[in-house]
Amino acid sequence: MNALLADEGISYRQMQVLAWLAMEGDQSQADLSRCMGVEPPTVVSVIDRMERDGLIERKACPDDRRKRIISPTERALPVWERIIGCAKRINQRATKGLTKSEIATLRSLLERVHTNLEGD
Repeated sequence: MNALLADEGISYRQMQVLAWLAMEGDQSQADLSRCMGVEPPTVVSVIDRMERDGLIERKACPDDRRKRIISPTERALPVWERIIGCAKRINQRATKGLTKSEIATLRSLLERVHTNLEGD
């Protein structure tokens, strides 16, 4: 995935930010940091670059003036579409030669493994 994203000019961390915003909606920098499992300074540097490139914007939080809320901009949409294209290509490559039933079993097993590891 990293190689495909790099070919598109997208970093893995940028993909993570846009994915979490797509799944969860606008979020604070601290929430993004927790979701991504990285230290806040890592997220801040990624967000700084994304803001510079016009992909996200920081807004004041109406409930807590210390917080900044991160939102994707319209410029992020084509980037997100390229990310989805990369993910589809990876998925096709990873599941090549598997039946629909085998893919369903694989997903089910991986979900169980993920659930088992979440608590650790």
